[in-house]
Amino acid sequence: MIRHLARAVAAAAFGVLAVAGARAETESPRHGGSLEIGTVYVTLSALSWDPADFNWKLNHDAGLVYEQLFAGDLSKSVRNGGRHRFVSDAWLPSDAIRGELAESWEWKNDPPRVEIQLRQGVMWPDKPGVMARRELVADDIVHSYNRLDRSPKKQPFYFEHVAKVEATGRHAVVFTFKDYYAEWDQRFGWGYYSAIQPREVVEAGPASWRNVTGTGPYRLVDHVPGNSNVYVRNDGYWGSEAIGGKTHRLPFVERITYRTIKDEATQISSLRTGKLDILETIRWQNVESLKKSAPQLKWNRWLAMSGTFLAMRVDIDGPFKDVRVRRALNMAVNKEEIVKAYYDGNAELFGYPMHPDYEGYFEPLEKMPDSVKELFRYDPAKAKKLLAEAGYPKGFSFKVQVCSCNADHMDLLPLVAAYLEQVGVKIEIQPMEYGAFLSAMSTRTMTAGYFMNSGHTSPTTTIRKSFVSKQLWNPAGWADPAFDARMEEVYRTRDEAKRQELLRAMTRDILDHAPNLWLPSPYIYTAWWPWVKNYGGELRAGAVRPGPIYARIWVDQDLKKKMGF
Repeated sequence: MIRHLARAVAAAAFGVLAVAGARAETESPRHGGSLEIGTVYVTLSALSWDPADFNWKLNHDAGLVYEQLFAGDLSKSVRNGGRHRFVSDAWLPSDAIRGELAESWEWKNDPPRVEIQLRQGVMWPDKPGVMARRELVADDIVHSYNRLDRSPKKQPFYFEHVAKVEATGRHAVVFTFKDYYAEWDQRFGWGYYSAIQPREVVEAGPASWRNVTGTGPYRLVDHVPGNSNVYVRNDGYWGSEAIGGKTHRLPFVERITYRTIKDEATQISSLRTGKLDILETIRWQNVESLKKSAPQLKWNRWLAMSGTFLAMRVDIDGPFKDVRVRRALNMAVNKEEIVKAYYDGNAELFGYPMHPDYEGYFEPLEKMPDSVKELFRYDPAKAKKLLAEAGYPKGFSFKVQVCSCNADHMDLLPLVAAYLEQVGVKIEIQPMEYGAFLSAMSTRTMTAGYFMNSGHTSPTTTIRKSFVSKQLWNPAGWADPAFDARMEEVYRTRDEAKRQELLRAMTRDILDHAPNLWLPSPYIYTAWWPWVKNYGGELRAGAVRPGPIYARIWVDQDLKKKMGF
């Protein structure tokens, strides 16, 4: 069945991957030129420009303008001879963090606190009608934190571990904690909700893109919803980069444009014709044709940093209250065949909720208990038996919402539906635009089934945000006080090896309870033209934040012209 359906949605077979070299750039940087990017969120326009909206995507759109205390240390990238690929949606290993606005920091006890010294001479640029040029000071950090903490849209409990934040000098800030917290650096330093914003922007109106101004390498000069974001170089930017033994002022590229392109065919043709310099997210179906039509493209292949699943709501009355039903639906879907036939091998059977890149935290399927392994084996006979035991011998029907912005999901969900129908379970698919889709989850008005991607974020957050009670990104509505208490223990545990052990056990437990129909994780491809220099397919240098990466790219305009573009 799936082989026939997959041919209708899949393109040519996967070709040999042209992997980008893992060496640091040796050419001399060049300033100027422009960069057109189809980012990893190429189908999604900016959702908000106000950090206090607690919008997960803000660092992606405003991260070239608003800086943070910490960022990813790109000198530790694979391209530069390091260990890290910088593709994770929101994980920076402890040895891959550098100060951005923070020049130095030190952890101290009694009480537990982090003392931060800010860089001096970092300037907010002049923004007519918003603010005059002035220096960044400690009060800006305190103001930004307090505004986030007091926001009515704040993620529940997000800053619960912080006792107070205070400026102890013009360039000195102290974060005092109630207790040790394992994610202290992510939460206020380089995470989703860590942008440092001047109070003048708040007074002018933080929701308007026209008022956005920050200490970052670029200025936002245009935003057309559904079309583009345009950024131009901030000539007063403080940052620099050592390349080839010389120090160079950042950023290199004069103008950067994010293109919003909802149609997948248009994304591919835009890359092929050079209208895009970089396309960060390409499904495997398009790789072979691109390699043939544009053989000079460079490539990076990475396992999706978000899990694919069908959440089954356990917080409302219905069949999903019964674990036998949830397990039955998992057994009814031939996941191995999806990997082989639908993805043509370009996927991993088991890559969520813990990502294989999270060394020490991830436990492969073969090491899981038999009860977990069973959920990944196709067994429609046992699925029917479990449904009958739960009181549904003839099956049942339910509605499933899915985002029309995700081409893979729009193709994959009908295949899942076909499998479920073989055991008597029928689903009604309801495609939604992203804004409405996200709103349904945030207001808990979604249907009994919710088909989505959810970012792994980090080894601790991937479990907390999706399975702890009352978390926004917990679409199944899973709630278990004992599980919540185990999560708190993880956060209070200083020893990383012990945290890893605790999280491996929690991952086994949540897999076994099956609040989701677990699905394979696909491989994604990033491609770019050879004139894009100092780049190796890195995607994020913080939580969904590519800004520091783009600031270090330069364009070889002579090569681009020589290649006919």
